Amino acid sequence: MSYSEDDLLPLSALQHLLFCERQCALIHVEQTWVENLYTAEGRIMHERVDAGRSESRGDVRVVSGMPLRSLRLGLSGKADVVELHRESGETGEALWRPFPVEYKRGRPKKEAWDKVQLCAQAQCLEEMMQVGVPRGALFYGKTRRRVDVAFDADLRRKTEEAARRLHDLIASGVTPRALYNEKCESCSFLSFCLPMVTDGSRSAARYLARVFRE
Repeated sequence: MSYSEDDLLPLSALQHLLFCERQCALIHVEQTWVENLYTAEGRIMHERVDAGRSESRGDVRVVSGMPLRSLRLGLSGKADVVELHRESGETGEALWRPFPVEYKRGRPKKEAWDKVQLCAQAQCLEEMMQVGVPRGALFYGKTRRRVDVAFDADLRRKTEEAARRLHDLIASGVTPRALYNEKCESCSFLSFCLPMVTDGSRSAARYLARVFRE
């Protein structure tokens, strides 16, 4: 399947989807945005990185803010940094192999959210540059370290499934109902979404009683 230019969705929406489908719909269906300390820190970090600069370091070229697009996945966006590593091709010609680097404000996660977003960037680069992209890296602001990521078959499958789910969610135009879990406490939409009140699996009366007790 191939999407048209008009059907492309933001690459960053993959992480919104994997974190919470309701949050994803609030942002990309209802066009709502709520910022908190965490989102502000992340936005400032990306603004510093995505300046569109390029530089060379021997056999490595570093490009920031590179535009990305994949008609196969139906995604477009911007890479924080793409390192282009010079290699020798089969006939001895210079080959520049992309190595995407995504910057995150926090720490490495046990979930695959960040890896899926990075893998989507790699698949965009493969489609755009017609060259394999086997690896990339995530840089975390709290630890100030890179985590190398291999784009294996399982991660590529998860990425492609997430892209399809994202298109299905946006096409439906329906915002899923709230389901409260521990992730909600760090979400900038907490006071807007009110999952403890609107979650149908919980009793609003019990929640309000607890609030008054506290």
